[in-house]
Amino acid sequence: MTDPNRYYDARETRAPEARETALLAALAAQVAHAKAKSAYFAALFKDVEPGAVTSRAALARLPVTRKSDLLEIQPRSLPFGGLNAVAPGKLSRIFMSPGPIYDPEGHGPDFWRFARALHAAGFRAGEIVHNSFSYHLTPAGSMIEGGAHALGCAVVPAGVGQTDLQLRAIADIRPDGYGGTPSFLKILVDKARESGTDISSLKKALVTGEAFLPAHRAELKAAGITARQCYGTADLGLVAYESEAEEGMIVDEGCLVEILRPGTGDPVEGVGEVGEVVVTLFDADYPLVRFATGDLSAVLPGLSPCGRTNVRLKGWMGRADQVTKIRGMFVHPVQVSAAVKKHAAVTRARLVVERIGDADDMLLEVEVADAAALAQEALLEDLRATTKLRGRLALIAPGSLPADAKTIDDRRPV
Repeated sequence: MTDPNRYYDARETRAPEARETALLAALAAQVAHAKAKSAYFAALFKDVEPGAVTSRAALARLPVTRKSDLLEIQPRSLPFGGLNAVAPGKLSRIFMSPGPIYDPEGHGPDFWRFARALHAAGFRAGEIVHNSFSYHLTPAGSMIEGGAHALGCAVVPAGVGQTDLQLRAIADIRPDGYGGTPSFLKILVDKARESGTDISSLKKALVTGEAFLPAHRAELKAAGITARQCYGTADLGLVAYESEAEEGMIVDEGCLVEILRPGTGDPVEGVGEVGEVVVTLFDADYPLVRFATGDLSAVLPGLSPCGRTNVRLKGWMGRADQVTKIRGMFVHPVQVSAAVKKHAAVTRARLVVERIGDADDMLLEVEVADAAALAQEALLEDLRATTKLRGRLALIAPGSLPADAKTIDDRRPV
């Protein structure tokens, strides 16, 4: 039976030319708002005439603000470095993501715009969403919950961990679907199979925060769960989402996306060329203009067979810098260095990220001349404190790492 509510709203199927016209019409006003209300953008755009920013070519002449730079920008004027357009006390919530980077949540329904992604994943009013994203400091839990409430769904605020309790909740409450990382959903499915717990009510899922491989999707499908992915950040909220076509991710209606040559402000030359995802957000409280995520992707040619007409991204294709996402959490080189610097016995270090089976593995390689002088457990605890993730440790001889060794070496397949 065809779903009469196939699309979240009419904006998803409007002519691409009409969408582009609407975005560009709103662009000058958003640049003006950012310059007038945000101390950071007032300084950054001091020589910019907002009224002239009415085309993508004009937008491309504006400076880029990089997510990786927030670690330096925010401490100058905490908590947001002046990027906010309203006083912190007038916000709904203030989050602290790894780094730390502080992220604001404004008032109003579905601030992060996740309802659209949930709808495309098959969620409808009156259903129950089992939300396994964190509700502690980071905003992912709030993103799913806000979108679910906007759709008219109830939410089980499960959070992370406590697998046995989560399985009991699913068996008792019988939620219709899941929101969280794909790896934790697989853990739940595998543990339910081992324990004989009935979680058959789960028929759909919206997953994000880490790579979602075809084999993983097929495993979940075999378990009776249709899982679709979306892409977003703690700064921007939803950026793109997958539809039933499962061909790339469709850009959200609430933002304007550019693909730039990494490390520059210049757009790539054509469709299909890989570059850094840069987003202009049409939000009043946090008016990010040309915000560089550090993520690599490319635009897919043509339109989605599902009928939605916005630009499609190929998906996550790596990082433009050494910042990487592990088990749904961003890890920055400065976090690794901060942990290592506390241990004088370490001369050099490198964090190696690999995928073992379906799980991300984090191995800290450290060069030490005297292994007895290193408090290994303390170093691992310091790494966990700075990254919020558990890792393993490997002691290697001085000189083992190449002279150009990265602080983070992500070896996972794209």
